[in-house]
Parts: sequence; structure tokens; C-alpha cells
Amino acid sequence: MKNTDSRQPIDIYIKIVLISLLLVWSFLIIRPFVTLIVWSIIVAVALYPFYQKLLKLTKGKKKGLITSLFTIILIALIVVPTVGLTGSIIDSGQEFYQSFEEGTLKVPPPAEFVRDWPLVGEDLYQLWASASHDLENFMVKYKDQISSSLSWFFSSFAGLMGSVALGLFALIIAAVFMSSADAGYQSGVNFINRLVSGKGEEIMTMCVSTIRSVVKGILLVAIIQASLAYIGFIVIDLPAASLFAMLVLIFAIIQLPPLIAMIPAIAIVFSYADSTPAIIFTIYSIIVSMSDSFLKPILLGKGLETPMLVILIGALGGMMLQGILGLFIGPVILALVFQLYTNWVAEANSDTPAKAKVKPTSEE
Repeated sequence: MKNTDSRQPIDIYIKIVLISLLLVWSFLIIRPFVTLIVWSIIVAVALYPFYQKLLKLTKGKKKGLITSLFTIILIALIVVPTVGLTGSIIDSGQEFYQSFEEGTLKVPPPAEFVRDWPLVGEDLYQLWASASHDLENFMVKYKDQISSSLSWFFSSFAGLMGSVALGLFALIIAAVFMSSADAGYQSGVNFINRLVSGKGEEIMTMCVSTIRSVVKGILLVAIIQASLAYIGFIVIDLPAASLFAMLVLIFAIIQLPPLIAMIPAIAIVFSYADSTPAIIFTIYSIIVSMSDSFLKPILLGKGLETPMLVILIGALGGMMLQGILGLFIGPVILALVFQLYTNWVAEANSDTPAKAKVKPTSEE
């Protein structure tokens, strides 16, 4: 009996070492696909309500065909605008380069009111006037700044295209996840129940709600702002409208005011348009930029018990840490920690015995 008891700790240590080795080995094997798998889960969670409605309309018949058609339509919705945007940027770049080579590229002179802009007005006016007067000399003088700006733009564009490519692959895998969503959801609930007994359903629901809230409150708002901006650019006949719309989308996703990306567009419009339409366009641009102030409270925290501030901090912090993927993972992690903290405090309070109230005795 003594011999058996002395071997038991050794057996436990061996099992722990072997299990740890298998887990580390498994992680190293799947590490190249972790980002793709996480993206696929996020896409599946975000799109599942639409997929479920489509299945209900068809009464669940030919599930495989419906899943394939749903995936093809979603891929087309991503590919078509991406191809159009890329083509527009390439055409604009070729036109710019050709005009520069032929010496026909001209920068219109700045309007006088640019001087009155606070903080940057005078400097911006001088730079703009310099570029308008002698573009070639301007580009030579500020070649480092122009080079760094172009480098930032192309790296951002390459990152965006990389995310689009990753999203296309994620859509295909997400379709597989959605077709077996019930089993996957139940598996997640069972796993969490093993970690936190009885909390699996609650925590899974919170994670799903948080992901969908971020998709609606950040990505959807960014797409709405970029679309509205693009409509304004087309109406005012702004050159390279697609390029400016993409900048608005990037700024909105990374939670910077889209107006920063729209200020150059406003300046260009004032250089060629009449005052009235230019002023109307400026007001429209400000409204588009500020639209997130009332769209986010509506969409970001809708249906969530987690405070909107926690979700927003998680989205911003997660994006700074892990890029676009962190935009979704950050809020889920912070919401999970917030939920665990809330439960822990609530359980501690429920376990604390209520102090007996001692009634003062009245002296007779």
C-alpha cells in the first residue's frame, strides 16, 4: 500500500509532462493557421444569424447547396469592391505618373481662406502654394516626407489587401463552421463548464454577443462612413474618389477621426469648385465624420451586459496589440475578465454572512 502511494505523485508528474508536451507540440503544428482559424470563428459568429435566417426561409432543405451559395455571394461582395478599388488606385497612379513624366501635372493654387484655418492654416497655405508654383522643386525639397507618406500608404494598402485575402479564406472555413454551428457551440459550452462549472452557457453567449457587437459597432460604422464619404466624393466629382474613400475606411477602423483623411479632399474641392458647393461638401464631410458619435452607442453596446467603455477599450487596445484581429479578440478578453470579476465579487458578497441586527433593549 505504501509503495503504491509513493508512486502516485510520480505518475501524476509524468502525466502532466506528457500532456504539456502534447499541447505544446499541437500548438506548434497549428501555429501557422491560428490566425486563419480565429478569423474564421469570428466571421462565422458574425454571419451566423443571416445564415440561420436563410436556412429558415428554405426550411433547412439542401443545406449544403445553401451554404455554398451563401459563401459564394459573400466572397463576391468582398471581391467585387476590392477589385474596383484596386483598379481605381492603379489607374489613378498611372495617370499621375504619366502626367508627371509629361510635365502636365499641375497642382491648383490654394484658396485664400486656407490661411484662416487654425494652427496649420498658414503653413499649409505656404506648402500648397509652393507645390502649385513649382511642383518638381517641391517634390525634390520634400522628397523624404513624400516618401514616408507613400510608404505608409502602400504599407496600409498592403495590410488591407492582406486582411481581405485572409478574409476570403476565412469565409470558406467559416462556412464549414456555420454548417455545424450547434455542435461547435455545445462543445464550447462543455469546455467552459469544465473550467468554470455552470457558467458555460453564460460565457459563450457573452463571447458571441461581444464579437457581433464589435462587428456592428466598429466595422459596420466604418463601412457606413466610408460609403457616405464615397458618395459625397462622387457627387462633388473629386479626383481619386476611391483612394480617399479607402483612407476614410482605414481611419475609421483604427478609430481616428475620418475628417483627418477628408481634409485634403476638402482642400482640393475648394481649389476647383465654386464656394457654395465646396462649403456644402465641407459640412457634409463633417457630418459624416461625426456620424460615429451616435452610430456607435446604438450598435456597439446593443444587447450587451458588458459596459460599452470596456468593449471600446478592448477594441482599441487589442488593435494596438494585434492589429485588425485584436479589434475582435481584445473586447472578448476584456468582457470575459469583466464577467469573471463580476461573478467573483457577487459570489464573495453572497458568501459573506449578513450581520445580525442587534435591537437596542429598552430599559423598563
